[in-house]
Amino acid sequence: MDFSGVLIERPDWALDVGTLLIRFFIGICFVVHGLGKLGLVGTGDMDGFVAWLTDLGVPMPEVQARIAMLSEIVGGVLITLGLFTRPACALLIGTMVIAGRLGHKDCGYLITNEPPGAEYTINLAAICGLILLLGPGGVSLDAALF
Repeated sequence: MDFSGVLIERPDWALDVGTLLIRFFIGICFVVHGLGKLGLVGTGDMDGFVAWLTDLGVPMPEVQARIAMLSEIVGGVLITLGLFTRPACALLIGTMVIAGRLGHKDCGYLITNEPPGAEYTINLAAICGLILLLGPGGVSLDAALF
Protein backbone atom coordinates (compact mmCIF):
# COMPACT_ATOMS: atom_id res chain seq x y z
CA MET A 1 0.00 0.00 0.00
CA ASP A 2 1.39 3.44 -1.02
CA PHE A 3 1.04 6.12 1.66
CA SER A 4 3.22 8.70 -0.10
CA GLY A 5 0.18 10.76 -1.10
CA VAL A 6 -0.98 11.03 2.49
CA LEU A 7 2.48 11.56 3.94
CA ILE A 8 4.19 14.01 1.60
CA GLU A 9 1.77 15.47 -0.96
CA ARG A 10 -0.03 18.70 -0.23
CA PRO A 11 -3.22 20.02 -1.81
CA ASP A 12 -2.83 23.40 -3.54
CA TRP A 13 -4.97 25.23 -0.95
CA ALA A 14 -3.16 23.84 2.12
CA LEU A 15 -0.28 26.32 2.13
CA ASP A 16 -2.62 29.31 2.01
CA VAL A 17 -4.85 27.93 4.77
CA GLY A 18 -1.83 26.91 6.86
CA THR A 19 -0.19 30.33 6.64
CA LEU A 20 -3.53 31.99 7.45
CA LEU A 21 -3.92 29.84 10.57
CA ILE A 22 -0.37 30.35 11.84
CA ARG A 23 -0.51 34.09 11.10
CA PHE A 24 -3.81 34.44 12.93
CA PHE A 25 -2.78 32.61 16.09
CA ILE A 26 0.75 34.03 16.39
CA GLY A 27 -0.44 37.54 15.53
CA ILE A 28 -3.13 37.45 18.22
CA CYS A 29 -0.54 36.09 20.69
CA PHE A 30 1.68 39.11 20.09
CA VAL A 31 -1.22 41.56 20.38
CA VAL A 32 -2.27 40.04 23.72
CA HIS A 33 1.28 40.29 25.05
CA GLY A 34 1.49 43.92 23.96
CA LEU A 35 -1.85 44.71 25.60
CA GLY A 36 -0.56 43.02 28.75
CA LYS A 37 2.21 45.59 28.91
CA LEU A 38 -0.50 48.26 28.95
CA GLY A 39 -2.28 46.51 31.82
CA LEU A 40 -5.28 45.63 29.64
CA VAL A 41 -4.75 41.86 29.75
CA GLY A 42 -3.32 39.75 32.56
CA THR A 43 -1.67 41.02 35.72
CA GLY A 44 1.16 43.16 34.34
CA ASP A 45 1.34 46.82 33.40
CA MET A 46 3.74 49.31 31.87
CA ASP A 47 5.11 50.43 35.25
CA GLY A 48 5.99 46.87 36.17
CA PHE A 49 7.57 46.23 32.78
CA VAL A 50 9.64 49.43 33.03
CA ALA A 51 10.74 48.45 36.56
CA TRP A 52 11.80 45.00 35.31
CA LEU A 53 13.79 46.52 32.43
CA THR A 54 15.39 48.95 34.90
CA ASP A 55 16.41 46.03 37.13
CA LEU A 56 17.95 44.33 34.09
CA GLY A 57 20.03 47.46 33.41
CA VAL A 58 18.38 48.19 30.06
CA PRO A 59 19.20 51.75 28.95
CA MET A 60 16.22 54.13 28.64
CA PRO A 61 13.79 51.54 30.06
CA GLU A 62 10.72 53.78 29.61
CA VAL A 63 11.43 54.13 25.88
CA GLN A 64 12.46 50.50 25.42
CA ALA A 65 9.29 49.28 27.16
CA ARG A 66 7.10 51.31 24.84
CA ILE A 67 9.03 50.17 21.77
CA ALA A 68 8.55 46.53 22.80
CA MET A 69 4.84 47.07 23.50
CA LEU A 70 4.26 48.86 20.18
CA SER A 71 6.21 46.28 18.19
CA GLU A 72 4.10 43.49 19.69
CA ILE A 73 0.77 45.22 19.11
CA VAL A 74 1.47 46.71 15.67
CA GLY A 75 3.50 43.72 14.47
CA GLY A 76 0.85 41.30 15.76
CA VAL A 77 -1.98 43.17 14.04
CA LEU A 78 -0.04 43.31 10.76
CA ILE A 79 0.79 39.59 10.85
CA THR A 80 -2.82 38.72 11.69
CA LEU A 81 -4.08 40.73 8.73
CA GLY A 82 -1.29 39.57 6.45
CA LEU A 83 -0.32 43.18 5.72
CA PHE A 84 3.38 44.05 5.41
CA THR A 85 3.82 40.56 6.79
CA ARG A 86 7.53 40.08 6.17
CA PRO A 87 8.62 43.43 7.68
CA ALA A 88 6.36 42.76 10.69
CA CYS A 89 7.96 39.34 11.14
CA ALA A 90 11.44 40.85 10.95
CA LEU A 91 10.47 43.43 13.59
CA LEU A 92 9.10 40.75 15.91
CA ILE A 93 12.07 38.43 15.40
CA GLY A 94 14.29 41.30 16.56
CA THR A 95 12.02 41.98 19.52
CA MET A 96 12.07 38.31 20.56
CA VAL A 97 15.84 38.00 20.15
CA ILE A 98 16.30 41.02 22.42
CA ALA A 99 13.75 39.65 24.91
CA GLY A 100 15.52 36.29 24.96
CA ARG A 101 18.99 37.78 25.29
CA LEU A 102 18.13 40.35 27.95
CA GLY A 103 15.06 39.12 29.79
CA HIS A 104 15.99 35.45 29.93
CA LYS A 105 19.78 35.74 30.03
CA ASP A 106 21.47 32.87 31.88
CA CYS A 107 18.09 31.22 32.57
CA GLY A 108 18.49 28.29 30.20
CA TYR A 109 15.99 27.15 27.62
CA LEU A 110 12.90 25.92 29.47
CA ILE A 111 10.19 28.40 30.36
CA THR A 112 9.51 26.28 33.45
CA ASN A 113 12.94 27.16 34.88
CA GLU A 114 13.08 29.62 37.76
CA PRO A 115 13.55 32.31 36.49
CA PRO A 116 11.94 31.36 33.16
CA GLY A 117 14.19 30.45 30.27
CA ALA A 118 14.09 31.72 26.70
CA GLU A 119 12.00 28.86 25.25
CA TYR A 120 8.97 31.03 24.53
CA THR A 121 10.87 33.88 22.89
CA ILE A 122 12.91 31.44 20.78
CA ASN A 123 9.78 29.66 19.57
CA LEU A 124 7.97 32.91 18.78
CA ALA A 125 11.00 34.10 16.79
CA ALA A 126 11.17 30.74 14.97
CA ILE A 127 7.48 30.93 14.00
CA CYS A 128 7.98 34.48 12.73
CA GLY A 129 11.02 33.22 10.81
CA LEU A 130 8.87 30.55 9.17
CA ILE A 131 6.26 33.12 8.15
CA LEU A 132 9.03 35.40 6.89
CA LEU A 133 10.33 32.59 4.66
CA LEU A 134 6.94 31.33 3.45
CA GLY A 135 5.33 34.73 3.04
CA PRO A 136 1.79 35.68 4.03
CA GLY A 137 0.02 33.23 1.74
CA GLY A 138 -2.83 33.84 -0.65
CA VAL A 139 -5.37 34.66 2.07
CA SER A 140 -3.81 37.94 3.14
CA LEU A 141 -4.02 41.65 2.51
CA ASP A 142 -0.53 41.50 1.02
CA ALA A 143 -1.79 39.09 -1.66
CA ALA A 144 -4.89 41.20 -2.29
CA LEU A 145 -3.07 44.54 -2.47
CA PHE A 146 0.31 43.68 -3.96
